[in-house]
Amino acid sequence: MSWHLVDPNEPLEEQHARLLVITDALMRRVEQEMDDVGEAYAQFERAVILEDQVKQRTAELEHALSLLNQSNAQLAEASREADAARSDLSSAIEAVREGFAMFNSDDVMVMCNSRFGQQIRDVQPNLKPGLHFNEYVLLVSQSQFLELPHGMTRSGWVSRRMQRHADTHVMFNVELKDDHWLQVSEHRTPGGGTVMLQTDITDVIRIGREERDKLLDEQARMIRATLEHLAQGVAIFDRGGRLVGWNKRFVELLGLSPVYMHIGVRFDRLAADFRERFSISHEGFLDALERWRGDVIRETPLSFELVGPSRQTLHAFTRQMPDGGFVISLTDVTAEREATRALSIANETLEARVVERTLELEDALDAAERANASKSRFVAAASHDLLQPLSAAKLYLASASDGDANPLLAKAGRALESVELIIDALLDISKLDSGSAQFDFRVVALNEVLLPLRDQFSPLAAEKGLDLRVVPSDLAVRTDPSYLRRILQNLMGNALRYTKTGKVLVGVRRMRDAVRLEVWDTGIGIAEEDQELIFQEFKRLDTSVSANEGLGLGLAIVERACARLGHPLGLWSEEGKGSGFFVNLPIADDATGAAQTLLPKVSAGWRLKNRGMIVLLVEDDNELRRAITVLLGKWDVSVLDAANAEEAIGLLDEIEISPDAVLVDFQLGGGMDGVALALALFDRHGGMPTCILSANRSPELRLRCAESGLQLISKPIDAGKLERFLLGALPDAEAERQATGRAID
Repeated sequence: MSWHLVDPNEPLEEQHARLLVITDALMRRVEQEMDDVGEAYAQFERAVILEDQVKQRTAELEHALSLLNQSNAQLAEASREADAARSDLSSAIEAVREGFAMFNSDDVMVMCNSRFGQQIRDVQPNLKPGLHFNEYVLLVSQSQFLELPHGMTRSGWVSRRMQRHADTHVMFNVELKDDHWLQVSEHRTPGGGTVMLQTDITDVIRIGREERDKLLDEQARMIRATLEHLAQGVAIFDRGGRLVGWNKRFVELLGLSPVYMHIGVRFDRLAADFRERFSISHEGFLDALERWRGDVIRETPLSFELVGPSRQTLHAFTRQMPDGGFVISLTDVTAEREATRALSIANETLEARVVERTLELEDALDAAERANASKSRFVAAASHDLLQPLSAAKLYLASASDGDANPLLAKAGRALESVELIIDALLDISKLDSGSAQFDFRVVALNEVLLPLRDQFSPLAAEKGLDLRVVPSDLAVRTDPSYLRRILQNLMGNALRYTKTGKVLVGVRRMRDAVRLEVWDTGIGIAEEDQELIFQEFKRLDTSVSANEGLGLGLAIVERACARLGHPLGLWSEEGKGSGFFVNLPIADDATGAAQTLLPKVSAGWRLKNRGMIVLLVEDDNELRRAITVLLGKWDVSVLDAANAEEAIGLLDEIEISPDAVLVDFQLGGGMDGVALALALFDRHGGMPTCILSANRSPELRLRCAESGLQLISKPIDAGKLERFLLGALPDAEAERQATGRAID
């Protein structure tokens, strides 16, 4: 390790100076060692060191003193600036035209100008810095120049003033003596203090009051002019019931003397004149006006009439005014009351005539209702009576045909079918018009209706040389199947009847949540002026059509049935080109339950031959009973016939044989109908296949038969349906049902 007495990097002058110091120190050291005591040198050395320290401290003190002098100079400058700012602020505050005062966060006054409290001369000498806000409010409340609000005490004024002082921003007016006003506003400073301004608004208040007085005078003139132009008489009374204003019409209507009409006259004096010259409808209301008190609030107006000796009638209407007074208006209603009396007399005469006419109309309505009910009963009874021999005739024809193609028998059959259609149409019209028709809405597969009608009308179309096209559809709708079949049957029948050449098209068009059945033809068409007539009963545009082809009831039934079912019906037609009928039906969301299996037609009764079948037939119509017996005899079916329920029960009890099937007419003579008889036979002989025969097509009967496990065949009886029922009653009927289907009707 090596070291140097001097740094080679230092300048030569510094190295030389350092070497001199080292040389001097070495010499002193040598001299000290040579001194036995060396005390003198040590004291000298300490003196030198102390002198250096004193010099250093002196320099520091001189520097601190210099800094202190600078700070004092700055402080003096800041003090001069603060004094100048305070002087400027005082001058600015003093220059403010409003009274100004500032309170610190402790609500102690910091400063104020000479205008602060100038209007309250007995308080102003005490308004000095250091005054607390509470003391200031107390001084103001005791001032003789303060005008307290009506009904307020000085302590109340202090309490209200302190409440306002608690708000962040305050502005209010203070009334002083001699009609002087101050507007006082307070604002909070960021430090929590309060700045208060007092503005003398005496001139503003006085000018506003003068303007208001002028406006009131102008309004008074306008009100006076308005009152004078009113058709009603008007008078205004103050809260004490004294007259303060009126118009000429008021005096004219009452016929008052000018002596009565002057400012300040009390209402009770006028009321005395009213009682002398008028009859008053509500005396109590007039008494209330005489005892009027302005401090009582009356929300409900008073209304009464004054009737003079010449039947002059004045309607008086009184309502309370905002100041507690009231205004009364008089309207001459003499003409109205005279008209009312004349109208009342006329009404009495008219009411007598109306009562008389009403009784006549009620009698006529009763007669019409009785006639309508009688007509409905007649149509139902006549239809039932007609269907009985019609059923017999159809069954006789079925027995006589024996499968032979006899043209005479075929014509007779078609004639009977025409009669049957007419009777059915009359029944449908009667039910739809009387409102007794009931509907069985359910899900119906459209093919269940379309395909059988196609098979029904195809021979007729082929006979006329027409192209009948029925487009099948897999859709299902919600409707009454029997009425839908009748609607479509009538539309297709009309289309084929009035189409001489061309084709008839029947199809289904889907339209969102609905379907539209469409029947188009290329027939004679319908003129626009006749398109309303075709839906009327017995209206046929083609007079050349035979009566055997219908009486013009088909479209009447279609329109009524569509209206009752809620299925909109539409028509398009052009004369000479053809027609199109449209029926809209709601589409079924779920087609479950819609019958999809169509029944094949069964014509002859050969399947019943050689079966040894025994059938009980209960029918009160002798001719129909005989016709059914003859037909069943041709099918090798033995018939036990009875005319009524008692005879049928007695017959089975006598021979002690249970038949294979039972055919029962619904409307039997005596106290038991067909359903009741069937249930009675079930109780006595056990369950037997039973079918009800009836011309009654009501849903109630269908439901009753279904609940009792009975089948139903409507009259006139179709031989094919009767055969299907008997086949289903055979012991091996399951195989037959596979071949013929499950349903009858």
